[in-house]
Order: sequence, then structure tokens, then C-alpha cells
Amino acid sequence: MKILILNGPNLNLLGTRQTDIYGEQTMEEIFGDIKEHFADHQISYLQSNHEGDIIDKLHEVGFDFDGVVLNAGAYTHTSIAIADAINAITTPVVELHISDIYKREAFRKVSFLKDVCVHHIIGKGVAGYKLAVAYLINTDQN
Repeated sequence: MKILILNGPNLNLLGTRQTDIYGEQTMEEIFGDIKEHFADHQISYLQSNHEGDIIDKLHEVGFDFDGVVLNAGAYTHTSIAIADAINAITTPVVELHISDIYKREAFRKVSFLKDVCVHHIIGKGVAGYKLAVAYLINTDQN
């Protein structure tokens, strides 16, 4: 399977940013572990702090890949444009959040992505990335 892990703003700072919430592993470490764990599959990764880059990448892979794991960061709570992009493609998208957005600030409880994603993994820490990839591999979405 071809799966993209797509991270939004500030997730390039994993391992150094608010480690009490997001943990001490860098995304490079997390991604390396995922690639090793799912060695029989083609897993790629992109992180961008720019909304348009995320939308462009969804458009690029959205008809050819078998799945996308999307941690849109704060764009989850603000971006109708990313929700529209997910709704426009055929590739299934799993919404992922490292922290439990429903136990944080009130504005984080709103997800514009909730209704357009096939599954949601919330508050499982960085282990959520593996859970999301496994979900896509083990669930026939097509």
C-alpha cells in the first residue's frame, strides 16, 4: 500500500515543542519507526506549516494513494479549505491528533475535518501514527 503521513503546522518541532503534551520523539524518529514496522508498504511523509502546501499534497496523492494519515495541527480547527480538499479526493484520510483535543482548550474541540475523514485517532500520543497506518492497511476503504 501507498500511504502518506501528512503533518501540519508546528509539528516540525516534535521532540522539542511542549514535550509534556507531544512527547520527546522527533518526527524523524517516529517516521523511521513507522517505516521499519510497515516495511512491506510504501510510507511517505510531508510536513508543512503552510495550508496551501497541505491542500496541494492532498490533491497530488488523493486519487493514487491508498491512504493518508493527516495531523493538520491547528488547521483542524480553522480550515474549511483542507476539509474541502479531503472531501474532493477519493483516497481515505484518517484524522490524527497526538493529544486529546477534546480535553484541551474549547477551540480545539472543533474539528472541521471530523465529517470528511474515514477514521479518527485522538489522544494516543505518537503511537497514534502507527495505529492510523495500521487502520488504513487493515481496513478496506476502497
